[in-house]
Amino acid sequence: MKILGINALNHDACITLLNGNEILFSGHSERYSGIKNDSELNHEIFEDCKRYGDWDKVVWFERPWIKKQRQFHAGQYSEVFQTKNLPSQYLKQFGINKIDHYVDHHLSHASAAYYTSPYHEAVAVTIDAIGEWETCTIYHVKNGKFTKMWNEDYPNSIGLFYSAFTQRLGLKPQEDEYIMMGMAGWDEYDEDTENLYEEIERRFFTAVSGTDMRDNLHRGILDWESEVYPDDGSDEWKFKVAHVVQQITEERIMDIFIHARGLVPHCTNFVYGGGVALNCVANSRIANSFPNLWILPNPGDGGSSLGCAANVLGEKIKFKNTFLGTEIEGEYPIKPLVKELVKGNIVGVASGRAEFGPRALGNRSLLADPRGNDIKDKVNKIKRRQEFRPFAPAVLIEHADKIFDIPNGVESQYMQFVAKCKYPNKYPAICHVDGTSRIQTVNKKDNPNFYNLIKEFYKETGCPMLLNTSLNIKGKPIVNDTYNKEEFERKYNIKVY
Repeated sequence: MKILGINALNHDACITLLNGNEILFSGHSERYSGIKNDSELNHEIFEDCKRYGDWDKVVWFERPWIKKQRQFHAGQYSEVFQTKNLPSQYLKQFGINKIDHYVDHHLSHASAAYYTSPYHEAVAVTIDAIGEWETCTIYHVKNGKFTKMWNEDYPNSIGLFYSAFTQRLGLKPQEDEYIMMGMAGWDEYDEDTENLYEEIERRFFTAVSGTDMRDNLHRGILDWESEVYPDDGSDEWKFKVAHVVQQITEERIMDIFIHARGLVPHCTNFVYGGGVALNCVANSRIANSFPNLWILPNPGDGGSSLGCAANVLGEKIKFKNTFLGTEIEGEYPIKPLVKELVKGNIVGVASGRAEFGPRALGNRSLLADPRGNDIKDKVNKIKRRQEFRPFAPAVLIEHADKIFDIPNGVESQYMQFVAKCKYPNKYPAICHVDGTSRIQTVNKKDNPNFYNLIKEFYKETGCPMLLNTSLNIKGKPIVNDTYNKEEFERKYNIKVY
């Protein structure tokens, strides 16, 4: 049976096609429309999906009528009283006249995490800004049976807290949270940091632990002004606020995981989903205490298209790798890439199938030698990014523990965790100001082409890794197809193979 899972009308619209427990296709709408985090579907993504056949069932990732109840409660009347945002009406433009199943938003997240995990029994934690009503949910899952153990409801939300501060710092909420996460590392912890921490915790939370908020942060906090550390418009102020918000968020997430462990004390396996699971700094802290942890590479709303389909299927998914989107045919260009990289050039690669999720992992990547002192600045200039932002290292798995502070054999193949670099002066382009790197370990099984590319670079240079960032510029989606590839070359004067 072929099942089509759909997420749309929220943000990061995505569709996934299953054939039994095999993923045939999963693509993000933004890659086709050119609109970052596009909430709308388009005909192009369906045409690409239909290359892998038609479907027998259609599944939607949330329950729209329950969502409308929450929107009414929140005073979002323009959303409540329109019918074009009803999935059954919306999908007719794409020739879909029937939705066979609706799956709860948070259950879609949890299902995406559980059914792709190696565990038959697990505690599933979902944390995001908001689902229908739920903002955090804990399930006990055994052999595909989900039992809800606890949940937190709107407006109490760690995700909304983080997004509200993202906006307060002049960034775009639901998009730029990862920038604020990077900003946090630049703060020099001092007495002002401590005072600001106490103020924000007191101002926005009802207790020193947990998720209960004093206010509905869905409306934003653009009018918030610090009492102890006034906003002077400086980067230093922004870095300090980002540091405090990141720290509080990590602690509150840990509270949730500790609570989850107490609810199901016999189970040591954890799966984690929802948009908050994209915070790789927080993920590293969780993993230190909960080592049996699985996070889907696409844990946000895009991954819900897989989750809702998997929930209806009710079987473990064969999740072999993340390369599930549009295919650019042809041999992976190892030789020309190595030739350019050895010269010290910055090059792009767009080959094979596009990655499922927000991170480029070798098929839609911008690559460079991580050892140059000026490489980071050059790449940031190309990508139109802030100068303070770091890049990820893609390192051969057998060399990872020699360069980074991780146990031998531990994998981080999806850039979900950070690790201290042992030689920051040697690899300045991939080290953040706090000495950490958002590490991608590369093995031959998951991506043999990218592995062989790095191995060839290692043979030529003695460096077993590359700087790897997504093949896009700030505010634009990752390159998807041959047309996008050629356009990127032309616009930004970067050779893309």
